[in-house]
Amino acid sequence: MSKYSRRDFLKTTAGAAAAGTLGVGGATLSEDALAQGRWVPEKGAKLRVLRWKRFVQGDEDLWMQNTKKFTQKTGIEVRVDNEGWEDVRPKAAVAANVGSGPDIIISTFEDAHQYPEKLVDVTDVCNYLGGKYGGWYDVCKSYCTHKNRWIAVPMGCAGNALVYRESKMHEAGFDKFPSDLAGFLKLAQGMKAKGMPSGFALGNATGDGNSWTHWVVWAHGGKMVDQHNNVVINSPETIAALEYAKELYQTFAPGTLSWLDSNNNKAFLDGQIGLTLNGISIYYAAKTSQDPKLKELANDIQHAHLPIGPIGKTTELNLFFPMMLFKYSKHPNAAKAYLAFMMEKEQYEPWQQAAIGYVTQPLKAYEANPIWTSDPKHTPYRDAMKIMLPNGYAGDMGYASAATMADFIMVNMVAEAASGSKSPKEAAARAQQRAERYYKL
Repeated sequence: MSKYSRRDFLKTTAGAAAAGTLGVGGATLSEDALAQGRWVPEKGAKLRVLRWKRFVQGDEDLWMQNTKKFTQKTGIEVRVDNEGWEDVRPKAAVAANVGSGPDIIISTFEDAHQYPEKLVDVTDVCNYLGGKYGGWYDVCKSYCTHKNRWIAVPMGCAGNALVYRESKMHEAGFDKFPSDLAGFLKLAQGMKAKGMPSGFALGNATGDGNSWTHWVVWAHGGKMVDQHNNVVINSPETIAALEYAKELYQTFAPGTLSWLDSNNNKAFLDGQIGLTLNGISIYYAAKTSQDPKLKELANDIQHAHLPIGPIGKTTELNLFFPMMLFKYSKHPNAAKAYLAFMMEKEQYEPWQQAAIGYVTQPLKAYEANPIWTSDPKHTPYRDAMKIMLPNGYAGDMGYASAATMADFIMVNMVAEAASGSKSPKEAAARAQQRAERYYKL
């Protein structure tokens, strides 16, 4: 990217000025701030950041290196704590309710919509970054804006793709990965017959469980709510999806009903399964391992987009990461400076590269990051943000959609029907009742 001048900045943000100010708390930006998106921090500022624990070591290593670089440039001490995905969400909710906790919490999905009034308006940060780096993907606005203001800065998403053993696909009689539901089921059945089952999380897995269960329902035309936020999950389309999931479940390895986000990684690397939905972390672990067997496995791993169902378009859900700044923070300017700094090209692109694309970018300019083409196996993850649907599909994002997701209603419905603990009709009816409790509040 060419050098970014003050003139360029003023041109790209001229149209955004009406939506949000470019200063913070009345402070004006210096020439250096215009070049690097820095906000004037409070005197003696210190920051505490809570984020989810890495699945790829390069992610955490570079995030901490970039944080250290921020401290060296600004003198602002930053403490970063890492927790499991399942732990970050409730801790964020507690912080919002009690008015105390980390200045910045990097959480999941539409958590920002559960307590928008507790979050600092970061429209200025998002306008700056969007103007400089080609704009945000539309799904970012769904997750991070409320009443025409940005309430969180998009970090990106943990892009998901189908991870499979190419040799086992060939043994099952397929030359290429199928792009339709019927072919996908046939492949899974063929691999199971050859002693290589599939494995998709059906426990309350924030990333993997939500991602594949939403996909399978959406692909058949089912959805939690319609465009008017009426709960419509109990539908013929959903029933068809659950019947399909029941057949697919027959190809699964034992134990998937209790799988969380790390279980399929372990099972794949141990050779227990040959097909799953996951981020690039399985490939990363195999590729960077010193174990010759895992090195060999890395050569056999391929990635593919999820098949398209009867509705004729992609219906992928990926684990979205909002970076939320809470109003109780005593140093909001310093926090904004940190958020902008971490999203700048000088920090963001090397961070993506260190994690071999584990987080897919929310800003369109970063599609050109060489990480996506340096290894063809990375490429399917590049467009995760571009093609994904928001969790609230097809209605609005808000408390109800966030609560429905947090309560794992979609995951539980598919698990019940797939395992046979309930019939597809019973599972859909129960999901309808559970969701209506939130949408009728």
